[in-house]
Formats: sequence, structure tokens, C-alpha cells
Amino acid sequence: MKISYNWLNSIIPTQATPQQISEWLTGTGLEVESLEEYNSIKGGLAGIVVGEVKTCSKHPNADKLSITTVDIGKPELLNIVCGAPNVAAGQKVLVATVGCIVHPTSGDSFEIKKSKIRGEVSEGMICAEDELGLGKSHDGILILPDDYIVGAPATDYFSNYKDYLIEIGLTANRGDAASHLGVARDIRAVSNTEINLPIKEIQTVKGKPIEVEIHDEDCIRYTGIYIKGIQVKESPDWLKNRLQVIGISPINNIVDCTNYVLHELGQPLHAFDANQIKGNKIIVKKVSPNTAFTTLDNVERKLNGTECMICDTEKPLAIGGVFGGLHSGIQQNTTDIFIESATFNPVSIRKTAKHYGLNTDASFRYERGTDVNCTITALARVVELIMETAGGIVNSEVIDIYPSPILPVQVKFNIQKFHQLIGKEIPLAEIKRIVLALDFTIVQQNDEELLLEVPQYRTDVTRFVDIAEEVLRIYGLNNIEIPSRVSLSVGASEENKVFALRNKISAYLANTGFCEMVNNSLTKSAYYNETELQNAVKLLNPLSSDLNILRMNMLFGGMEVLQYNRNRKVNNMYLYEFGKTYLKLDVNYNEQNHLSILMLGKKQEENWQGESAKANYFTIKRVIQNILKLSGINKYEFKQVDNTILNNCTQVISNQKNLAVFGGVVNKISKEFDLTEDVWYADVNWDLLCSLNLNSSFKLQPISAFPAVRRDMALVLDKQIQYSEIEKIAKKSEQNLLKEVNIFDVYEGDKIAQGKKSYAVSFVLQNTEKTLTDQEIDQVMSKLLKQFEKELGATLRA
Repeated sequence: MKISYNWLNSIIPTQATPQQISEWLTGTGLEVESLEEYNSIKGGLAGIVVGEVKTCSKHPNADKLSITTVDIGKPELLNIVCGAPNVAAGQKVLVATVGCIVHPTSGDSFEIKKSKIRGEVSEGMICAEDELGLGKSHDGILILPDDYIVGAPATDYFSNYKDYLIEIGLTANRGDAASHLGVARDIRAVSNTEINLPIKEIQTVKGKPIEVEIHDEDCIRYTGIYIKGIQVKESPDWLKNRLQVIGISPINNIVDCTNYVLHELGQPLHAFDANQIKGNKIIVKKVSPNTAFTTLDNVERKLNGTECMICDTEKPLAIGGVFGGLHSGIQQNTTDIFIESATFNPVSIRKTAKHYGLNTDASFRYERGTDVNCTITALARVVELIMETAGGIVNSEVIDIYPSPILPVQVKFNIQKFHQLIGKEIPLAEIKRIVLALDFTIVQQNDEELLLEVPQYRTDVTRFVDIAEEVLRIYGLNNIEIPSRVSLSVGASEENKVFALRNKISAYLANTGFCEMVNNSLTKSAYYNETELQNAVKLLNPLSSDLNILRMNMLFGGMEVLQYNRNRKVNNMYLYEFGKTYLKLDVNYNEQNHLSILMLGKKQEENWQGESAKANYFTIKRVIQNILKLSGINKYEFKQVDNTILNNCTQVISNQKNLAVFGGVVNKISKEFDLTEDVWYADVNWDLLCSLNLNSSFKLQPISAFPAVRRDMALVLDKQIQYSEIEKIAKKSEQNLLKEVNIFDVYEGDKIAQGKKSYAVSFVLQNTEKTLTDQEIDQVMSKLLKQFEKELGATLRA
């Protein structure tokens, strides 16, 4: 949001510098993002002086150039090479001296330097009007009247309006500060300076040339007045200057006055050509869907029937609170006008503005909530300005329709609770000064509590903590000392355990070479097929087609990250993300936490010790196993499943629930993101993982004094049998002595039958109470072999 320093200073004359104003505002929460000097003539004509051409002769080395000597009021004449066809001796001209910056009407600014042009020295530039931003003409140099004084600054003869532009990063809750008056209120509270903005009372007459009816509850209050006999013309300079500082292009005096009041008081206004209001009646209502309506930008739009429309007896005139209509606006021949000052439902305005992609100054304020009590004040202010700039007389009484008056909010403010919250005691007198300066009314008070009535323009203040924030931001966060000692007590709640587990998993992944990514929960529906989209959570008013649904899985956001980095020559990426997915199941919504993992390329960059292997199925499987181990989950199994987005997809099942899934991203998806290498992906159901972790337990046991024994077995099996089946059978068959099972070799070749493969498997046996005998070991191994033969058809490899 843009604020003019001069304009602000006319409302609250603090005499503070723009820099000090910026510091005050940032301290109160209205963060100043930039502070720039403004000149109506860019550069302010700095370094430009009046000169007189003393001599002028042809350049010996260029037919279109002239060599001049110019007097700028200094002892020595300047030698200037000039290319203008109309330069001649005796002329008064504008000269840009060496060192000054020239700001043309179009094109980039440049510095004037002493130089040689075709072999002749040039010590400045004789300027045309477009070269100084004074106009658009480039037919030749600007020739000045003879009475201009040589050596005088150009600013003595060319009016340059100076100001400072303060740009504020307005947060969504501070709609009350979307005006010069709103900003002035915060400055008043900080500086103890009174606001000076007298507004004349409207001198009305009886009668209502325009009747108003409200048939839409989205119009909370509608105020209007009729003015006749105005003259539409250009606005005076003071009005144009103030609007131009904040980036508003002047149009005509009537429209400029409504824009002025909008930015001064924060209340949007709209001026109708009264002669275009058919039936002399304004009707606020909703119209039929698909009604055609042409807005001020000359675009015909089909209405959807939910908009709050301002109509006459025949047609719509404006989309209430958003945009006016083309045929009811102010024209050059307009003589009678009807001024609207209204309050609309913020939710309705936001939906309408987003639906049509219209972000107007009016909708910006209505979306955040305007002051329902400001409609008449703004009407009085605009009437004052219009009669000053356009003439005319008021030809009606003030029309004010307010069907359901909104009562002010009252909030109890406990002083002791406030001091405990901020960690410091602020004198009660200072608290009262601040709340009164912010327009809060003290309804009741005692030593312990204040009952405060909130000004109705502060739609964001409804609770004790909101009042506390208001007092604290004016008092100054910098005035709250940091305690030398802070005591914290953290309970072992489930939330803390989940947080600790997340930190543990994050630390493991980071130490293993992964980087964390954070993606937008909004994504594009094009990533999903029609069947999947039936369960999508769709946005009613999406910002764009690329952000029109909530993500249903974590993969596509991660693929975008891989594509973005690969396009910037990052070849190896190991990434993880904690986030949520969203589904609509019948009438209910499902929101689930996930941990996603992506691997592309090599784990390490090349080094002198040798090349690093690329990520593969077993790399990501090992990561999943380590995450499960860190989470205290030891009972789980792997199961191969079909999946539309993953090749060689493996499901991790624990407690008969699907805990995770991992595999290689299918080529079709990889190609959509311009990735030609294998991408490995894992998705962990974080909610289930945390639940299993909270329910897990462990016991500390002493290290056994008795040795463990390893035995190896080479099993010949059918190719389709997986190692996980061997491990599962072994652990089921021997639960007491078997401690570990591991595969250390796989063989397929001409030394075994076709269609077979050999697994070399190790088994670690241990009894914690005694040393195992050879007989006991042989019995266990014999039992395992029998189970493998029975369930898998395995044989020992010779």
C-alpha cells in the first residue's frame, strides 16, 4: 500500500521526517518496505540550469552536429557539441551540466560526462523537452523565453512537485490502515499528535430524486446523495499531484475526488451519471445467472447470479464493491451525479473479485472490512471536494439505509493477565493512553480490568489477546527487556514425542545427505486422471489453473523441485519433505500427514577415491528400514504390489496396515518433468508411523556373556521367490535362538537349473543363558531347511 508523506503530514502534522515516520510505522507493525523521494519531474531537474548559446558553428567532422559555446553564469563558457537542427546563437536553453543524471520521458537514465564527440570536446548537453521528462517532443532543443536568467536552476521556471512515497506491506488483518487516515491513527498513538482532518457538514435539501431499495443482505449499509450542475473537467494540480504520488492516474475531477477520498479515509465511493439511472431508482439485488454486463474496462462479463449488483429499474449499473459499469459512469457531458458510499459483506466481495480476476482499490478494502460508520463521513468529504473542483449544488437529503445496525464489540482487558503475557508491567495510565489514542472507548474500569468498546473499523479486534497486541505494538516491542533467565517446563505429551521423532528422522536424513524441501499444498489438477479427481479437494476461486486443487499425493511437488534443480545443472538430489495430502471422501474430508523421500543420481559427487554408485531400489529400501528402526518399529514386512506411478512398487505393512510404499517413478511421469534418469520415491504414512512409535516399547537388556554363532546356507529356489519370504519363514520357525537373518549373495547362471536362482543366506544364532552346542545348532539349521523345502520348494546348492 502506498502513502504520500505530504498528504499524511497534512492530516497529522507531526513535523517528523519521512525516515522517522517510517521507523514509527514499522515499529507498530505497519512495516515500511520502501521509502523513495518523489518528483513530478523525474530527477527533479537536479543539475539542469538555464544557459545562453553564445556561438554556434558546424562540426568539422559531422554534417549534422554543431559546436556551441554556452554561458551558464560561470566565468568560463562551456563547449557543447549539439545535434539539434534548431540550435542557434542567442538562444536561452536548458543545459545538463557534467555529473548530473538525465531522466528522459522514455528510455533509461544516463549521466552527463565530459567527452569527445567526433574529436571535439563536449562539456554538457543542450536538452530537448523529452530528454528532461518535460514532455514528449524531440523535434529539437527546448528554446526558452528571453527573460529567463542565465545560470538559474531550471526548477525556478519549471514546477516540480516534491514528496516522499512510503510503501507499506499491509497484512491482511489491518484493513483499517488501508488509507492515509488509518496510518495517521497509528502515528497519533505513537507521537501523541492530534489528527487534523476537519470535514464540512453537508448542506442538504429535502427530497430524494433517486430512491434506493436494498434486496440483498450482502449490502450492509447504503448511503448516497444527489448533486446537480457539476462541470466535468481536469482536476487541479494539488489533487493530481497527490494521486500521482501513490500511483493513481488522474481521470477527471469527479472520479479523482472519489479516488482521493478512498485513499484518504479508506471508504470506497462510486459516482453514477444520474441521468443514466433509469426510473430514478437504485436497487441493490442479485440478478439472474448469465446476465450480460459490460464493466468500465469495456469487457462483457456473464454474471453468475451470486454478485451483489447495483441496478436501476432496467439494468445493472455496477458490481457492488468491485467494479462500475461502462454506461453509467461519468462522461465529459455529465452534469448531474449520484454518489454511492456503501458497506458490503467482505466474504461476498472477495468471492466476486476472485471469480472475475478483478483486484480493484475498492475490492481490496471491502475484502478486509471497512468502517460501517464511515459511509456518511466519506460522503461529506467527497461532496466538499466535488463542489470545490466541479461546482454544483446538493439536490437531495442524505439517503442512508442501514437495515441491521452492527453493535460495537466489547472486550474485557485484564491488566494482570496482560503483564504476565508480555513479561513486564506497564503503568495503567500508559495503557489507557494507548487504547484511547487508538479510538477504543473505556466503558468500565477498575484496578484489575478495563471493559473496552472496540472502534467498528477494527474488525480484527475481538479478544483479549488482540487488545494486548494493540497495546504492545504501540508501547514498542523494543521496550520489553529480554529476561536474563528463562525457565521452561516441557511435558512429555504426545505432541512433544511426535516433534522429537520428527527431529530424529530429520537429523538422520540430513546426516545421510538429504536436503529438506517444502512445497505448496496447492497443485494442478492436470497431474491426476479423471477417476482420481473425483476425490480431489477443488478450490472454488483458484489463483490459477496451476493451483486449483489441494495435492492428493506428495510426488508431483517433489518432481517439480527435481526438474527445477536439474534445469540449473544440479545432477544429484536426495530430498525429503514432511507435509499433508488432502482427499474428499463422499461428504467428508481427509487430511493426512506424510513423509516423502526422493532420490535422483549419485549419493556423492565424484572424488579421487572413485565414483559413487547411483541410487537404486536397495538404496531407498535401506533408508526406509533405518527410518523404521529409528521409530522403534521392528515388526513389519515388505509386499510387492501394482502401482500406477511406481515401478517395482513395494508396500511396507505393519500391524496389518499400510505404513509406507516405495519404488521407482514410472518413465511416463519422469518424462513429463524432463527427467531421463531413474527417480526413486518413498511415501511414509507419518500419522500411522507416529501412532506405532507412541505404542512401541523396549526393554534394556545386558549384553549376553555367551557367544553368537553364524551358519550359512545356499538355497536354490524358483526365480520369482523373494528373499523376504525366506526371512519371514526363518523368523516364524525359530523364534528363540535366531537373532539375525541376512542375504549376502545372489547367483543366476549355468551352474544351476534354468528358471532358478541361488540365495546365500547367513543365520546368527545365540542363547543368552548358555553356549550353544553343535547338536543344538544343527537341529535349528535342519528345522529351517525343512521349512524352506516345504514352503518354498528349496534345495541346498551343491
